[in-house]
This record gives sequence, structure tokens and C-alpha cells, in this order.
Amino acid sequence: MPELPEVETTRRGIEPWVVGATLTDFKVHNPSLRWPVELPAQLRGARINSLQRRAKYLLLDTTAGTLILHLGMSGSLRWCQFSEERLLHDHVEFEFAERVLRFNDPRRFGCVLFHAESETDNHPLLRHLGVEPLGNEFNGQYLFERSRRRKVAVKNFIMDGKVVVGVGNIYAAESLFLAGIRPAVAAGRVTRAGYEQLGQAIRTVLSDAITQGGTTLRDFVGSDGRPGYFKQRLYVYGREREVCRICGGQLKLTTLGQRSTVFCPQCQTFSGFRPLAARQA
Repeated sequence: MPELPEVETTRRGIEPWVVGATLTDFKVHNPSLRWPVELPAQLRGARINSLQRRAKYLLLDTTAGTLILHLGMSGSLRWCQFSEERLLHDHVEFEFAERVLRFNDPRRFGCVLFHAESETDNHPLLRHLGVEPLGNEFNGQYLFERSRRRKVAVKNFIMDGKVVVGVGNIYAAESLFLAGIRPAVAAGRVTRAGYEQLGQAIRTVLSDAITQGGTTLRDFVGSDGRPGYFKQRLYVYGREREVCRICGGQLKLTTLGQRSTVFCPQCQTFSGFRPLAARQA
């Protein structure tokens, strides 16, 4: 599914075109998404004040209220010419003066919701979310403090949206590899130094993915209709039984929380500490 870098890539691709523009019309071709799509008439003629991302939600603040969009497992947003043929799973369209923004979602696990206020922190979908991994509140000390006495595997810990948002399966695996931490070690056993490494690794991996345009998954495309490219640079995710790009050893597959995860037994130790310089060799 689209993860934080894919959503951020989409946001950055669309933002220059919609912010400051007026939403002239909208069309709901299929309201049966994760929740029924119910958009008020006052959105027509509303001005887009900003386009923000909170976790994997896109927040379009308008003069009429806030549109909350989630791409679900297979969703995408495309900035199209009016003459471009509508695709089968283009369920919602937002029309502007010169172009149309189309929400496409084959599996229909995404959402398009309207919130009558500009302030969204207390919205039921957003109020319990953890900190942003690229924000000022996130660092190794934060992870260390939240992890004390936690027996859950460290990979599951950093994937917990109430701790930190947007570190999905792919990026959690890659971050733990970069930090030299074995994914199954209990979160409470990782040292402060280990979490300093991990916090920096999460920032590095996510920032790199955003720069590359997100991860190429079967269903994901960016705002320009093209897939992301980060998958070409993966070290462990999806590479079970292949050779480690760093040490040459064989990567191993394990299951944590009903999710498959790949790691390198030689590069990822239980101590949770290995200099990042060594990981980047």
C-alpha cells in the first residue's frame, strides 16, 4: 500500500497546482469507499488554502472546511486534463479551472471525507496518531523513552502509529537494517545509543524514499501517473534468501506480528548499535 513517502510524494506533486486555486466542481462516481463519500455543496467555489499531510492522510484545507483523503491500499491521485479519459476506478473528481484531480482506488479501502473545520487534530481518525518521523518531536531519545519496559519486537514498536506515524513494513525493515538492529529484539532491550541510530536511520530512509519518489508497489502510482523508484535501492525488504549487499551473507526471513520481515544475521545484531558509517559503506 502507499506508505508515508508515497503520500508525501503525492502531496508535493499536487500542492503547486491546487493551493490557492478554486474548486469549481466535484463529482462522486462511486461513494462506496471505506466510508461513504458525502461532500457538501458549499465545496463548490471553495478556495484551497493549504495541502498538508498527517501520517498517511492528506488534508486539503479549504474555505468551506477540510477534505481528508487516504489512499488506502491501492489508491492514487492524478492531476489530469479534462480531455483525459476517466479510468474505471476513478471514484471522485475535483474540478479546477484548467484541470481535474481524480481519486482512483481499485480496492476501495481509501477514503474521501469532509470535516467542517480547519482544525483537524481532534478528528477521530487523527487524534491518537503519534509524532511525525520527519518532525522536530521525533528523535532517538523519544523512541528510547517510549520503549522502556516494552516487550514487543522493535520492528512492531516503530510501526505502531500511536508511537510514530508512517513507518510501514518496508521502511521499518530498511531502517532497522541501516541501524544494525535485529527486528525481533524486544523494544525495551534496545539501548539509548541504538535508538539514536534508529531514529537517524528512519529519517534517512524516509527522506531518501521521498527523494526517489516512493516505493514501487504493484498498485501505487504518483501524482503524475508514474511509479516510484525507491524499490531499486532496498537492502532487505523482499530479498529473503538473497545475498546481503553489505556483508555478502544470506538474508533470512522471519515473521513478526503476522508480517514477513527480512534481516541480515551478520549485519543486524541484538545490541542495537553499529555506526551508521559502517552501514553506508
